[in-house]
Amino acid sequence: MLDAIRTRVLGGERIDRAQAAWLFEHGTDEQLIELAQSVRGRYHPPSRATWLKMAIINYTNVCVARCDYCAFYRFPGEPDTYLLSTEQVCDKIDALKSHGGTLVGFNGGFHPDLGVEHYTALFQAVRARYPDVEFYEMTVAEFMFVAKRQSLPYDEAAAMFAACGTRWITGGGAEVLDDAFRLRHSPGKYKVEDFYDAQRALLAAGIGSTATMVIGFDETLDERMNHLERLRDFQDSVDGRLPSFLCWTYKPYNTELAGEEVPLTEYLRWLAICRIYLDNIEHIRTSVLTRNEDAMIGLVYGADDFDLPTEDEVTQKAGATISHEFELILESARKLGFDPQMRQPLRPC
Repeated sequence: MLDAIRTRVLGGERIDRAQAAWLFEHGTDEQLIELAQSVRGRYHPPSRATWLKMAIINYTNVCVARCDYCAFYRFPGEPDTYLLSTEQVCDKIDALKSHGGTLVGFNGGFHPDLGVEHYTALFQAVRARYPDVEFYEMTVAEFMFVAKRQSLPYDEAAAMFAACGTRWITGGGAEVLDDAFRLRHSPGKYKVEDFYDAQRALLAAGIGSTATMVIGFDETLDERMNHLERLRDFQDSVDGRLPSFLCWTYKPYNTELAGEEVPLTEYLRWLAICRIYLDNIEHIRTSVLTRNEDAMIGLVYGADDFDLPTEDEVTQKAGATISHEFELILESARKLGFDPQMRQPLRPC
């Protein structure tokens, strides 16, 4: 099996899901690194890695999705709920800019009282105030909830956001895109095909999007492969319009699901599989947010890009630690033989 896989990858051909699963279970780290670096090399020079500083601003903790792996959300009416004002959001953007940050991602869950008009007003206000900052204005999952709440078809809701200047709605809220997994852990979210219907409508409206995945719950290898296979097929169907894929690890602290954090070795091996299998996605990103300095080892396993986060209350509530000692992280990359270069935020395709 290994010889067949190696021949295909080094020859620029695709492997199938059975080969990817076999490689994850039986390949050595050295073999995974060789093959991941081969696919990485189709897009990027061997020693180059890119990064930017960003914040994930959690503008509200009110959410009705009931995900058992989330330590952040609160139901409406609970005493510790909040909804940030525009000025409070701007205070957080100012804090990011003080660190030299250039990208803001918004993530707020499924707030039952907020409609399209609330979001577009907020996003228009911050874009006007910070023309030098790029904004990932919500996630696909949040977009789906807002559209359904107002009984809007996805294409109509996407057109409303596009008309108000929205440039990005990212692939967040994906976790593991497998219907059995979602039924177990996030029944308030939506089925896999529905997720991709929404993402397709966003791309058709001219709004950029990305791909994400989270591992380390109780998902099976088959469920993980379902996620990768469906994502690769979708990327083919939209002519490669998703520029990046970010995989990070579930933080189990203070959550209903609980459990143990996935070992670093497993994360790195899975990152390599993602690079090898997702051969139609240019940027594979390693997660400083959940792995700190160890995320730089992900560059060895095929990643080429990463964030230096300044805040994200969602993952911090679940046990993530965020350091502003950015130079230490960059030096970790250099010690591994990479030349980390600050980049500008991507533009939609």
